[in-house]
Amino acid sequence: MFYRLGKFATRHRWLIVGLWILAAVIALPFAPRASQVLQSGGFESPDSESQKAIDTLVQKLHVNETIVQVIFTSDRYTVADPQFSQQSEQALARIRTWSEVAQVTSYLDNPRQVSQDQHAAYVNIQMKADANVAAKLLPELEQRLQKVPDLQMKVGGGPVFYEDIQRVSENDLRRAELLAFPFAIIALLLVFRSVIAAVLPALVGGFAVVVSLALIFGLGQLTPLSIFVLNITTLFGLGLGVDYSLFMVSRFREELAHGRSIDEAIAITVATAGRAVTSSGLTVSIGLFGLTFFHINMLHSVGMGGILVVVLAVVAAITLLPAMLSILGLRVNALPVRLPRFGRRPAVVNTELDPHHGYWYRLSQFVMRYPLRVFFPVLLLLLSFGAPFLGVRFSAPDASILPASVPSRAAYDLLVQRFNQRETTPILMAVQTKGNALTPDNIKNLYYYVRRIEADPRVERVDSIVSADPRFTLEQYQLLYTHPELIADPYLGAFLKSSVSGNTLFVQVISKHGMVDPDSQALVQTIRNTDPGNGISVLVDGGTAGNIDYVSSLYTDFPIAILIVSITTYIVLLLLFRSLLLPLKAIIMNTLSILASYGALVLIFQDGFLHQILGFTPLGFVEASSPILLFCSLFGLSMDYEVFLLSRIQEAFWQTGDNRRAVALGLQRSGGIITSAAVIVIVVSACFATADMILVKALGIGMALAVIIDATLVRGLLVPATMRLLGDWNWWLPFLGVQRHPPALAKYMTPDDGATDYTATSSTDMDVHVGGKR
Repeated sequence: MFYRLGKFATRHRWLIVGLWILAAVIALPFAPRASQVLQSGGFESPDSESQKAIDTLVQKLHVNETIVQVIFTSDRYTVADPQFSQQSEQALARIRTWSEVAQVTSYLDNPRQVSQDQHAAYVNIQMKADANVAAKLLPELEQRLQKVPDLQMKVGGGPVFYEDIQRVSENDLRRAELLAFPFAIIALLLVFRSVIAAVLPALVGGFAVVVSLALIFGLGQLTPLSIFVLNITTLFGLGLGVDYSLFMVSRFREELAHGRSIDEAIAITVATAGRAVTSSGLTVSIGLFGLTFFHINMLHSVGMGGILVVVLAVVAAITLLPAMLSILGLRVNALPVRLPRFGRRPAVVNTELDPHHGYWYRLSQFVMRYPLRVFFPVLLLLLSFGAPFLGVRFSAPDASILPASVPSRAAYDLLVQRFNQRETTPILMAVQTKGNALTPDNIKNLYYYVRRIEADPRVERVDSIVSADPRFTLEQYQLLYTHPELIADPYLGAFLKSSVSGNTLFVQVISKHGMVDPDSQALVQTIRNTDPGNGISVLVDGGTAGNIDYVSSLYTDFPIAILIVSITTYIVLLLLFRSLLLPLKAIIMNTLSILASYGALVLIFQDGFLHQILGFTPLGFVEASSPILLFCSLFGLSMDYEVFLLSRIQEAFWQTGDNRRAVALGLQRSGGIITSAAVIVIVVSACFATADMILVKALGIGMALAVIIDATLVRGLLVPATMRLLGDWNWWLPFLGVQRHPPALAKYMTPDDGATDYTATSSTDMDVHVGGKR
């Protein structure tokens, strides 16, 4: 099939190139607009208790969580000075009359919105629109916010956070693209030493990215997609698009060196390297497919976008690239670049090199001479790399994932440093009673329930209609709420109106500990797990509860994703290698390199190792989605290299029937191309590690480190050691035994002469007989 596809590409080369150019021309107006249809949120699970709690409060009490905070600070005045209040009110004058604002709660209304040093205070501006829409209204809000001479203002809150995520993500993407393209081309020049050959893979990767972004723009019109789709699309589009083209161009150049005609060289290239690329795309897509099982929209949409760009990268590599190679022909080697050679020959094209004297052959022979001495130290080293993950602390993303220079992060830091953070992150409770909440019986039940919560040593206080004034007794509350319309105290009347509707009450619990403190998390779990009794039901929301639910939702779905990805990959590799143990070994090898990158996540982002060099503030935790993104991204990518290596070893085993010799020959024939492909992915991933957004930075660093470990310690040492220890069991399948010469593939086999490297560029390449020629 792939051979016929190669022939088709040569016959219709101009048509194929024309169609891709047309697709790119159509895509160009839409690709830059992809961010416009993407959403900055998507970290909530619709099935979580915290989401149900806020849905209840919004529906019953019209509580709106879309709040913009304006923080006023002054070195000259304290909050008690008249100038402070006069100027703050002057600044807010046009905000109060704005039709998009539902309510403005000043520090004059709530004294707890004053800083501990009395030189700062914040105002909550409740917007009518949701956070994503409110983010688009921020320019007008800032325009209405009048500057005053003696107060400094910082604007923060959810809408500002979402706007900053959007802007920082787009800036990160532009920076990564500007860095990735030139560095990828430099790497390709070192491999190919030809300008034309080096530009082709970058061109194919660019086509895949542009068309993918345009399709994401269309998909975003139909379903909610996260802004992080942008980064994963470019990362995989460039990394894999260039990688796949590298295999194809390398194979094509080698076939030309063997004296093939251009048409024949392209057909064999697609039949061998094209088959490898397609298998690789399948394994990567399986890994990304695991993300679509999560209820968190950010992961779900990143999985969809990732699969889309991988499919396009594969299609471009097996259609557009062969068509362009057919047009270029021998000119693929044009514009040679004179660069210093490192070693005797380039790592990719080594057909004239005796495999028995190559670096990878010698390395594998050394490893297989002492397999146990290599296996255990390398295994212990990889496990030690992953050991820090045992101390991981997960948390949901907040403004700390953004650089300190953006408005929402500056406002967040100011709140943390100068205000009582416990006041700004209360535990929110949607409490529902049987019948009207203000009946004497319900007031009694609520009174005693709130007292039980207040008795918890972790609780600072509870804000509710039955604890509004500590001087009131139960009987006084019951009497007061018998005729709520007669309440004379304006504060209590406003509080009652905003806290009760029918059978639903809004209660806030202030913890003595910070939002992510284990004691606050334990307090939330205690409230959730304690039955209020008397027909009262409770749903808990707030920063701490949302954090718990976010992590719980992710790691409830994660084992399912791991199981599905692993089983699917195992079946695909079982069919590909016809072995019971090789797929299992491949999955274990992948897991080891991924665990090593997990350890790096903890050391770098939780503990702050190298944070000054990498340019970020340590979080003190690992953002909970990062390990999942890394697993699903790296599982397929690492399996990609495993497939390249094992396929070449399998070829050599079918040729020689000798497991030890097959491992050495397979590693020699694939080592160079795997190293070159890994370098490309490392370069592209490292460019994304320059991102200001910590989520993207973590993905870039994690992928770069995992690929480095995978292409060196795992592929160079651990794989040959394990294959030497397993021996012929590598190739055993029940009922078929050890297959040395599968009859169905006999016509593709060429006897190994012990000296010539027949297929030096693609890991799943087979020697193909076409028209009587090898």
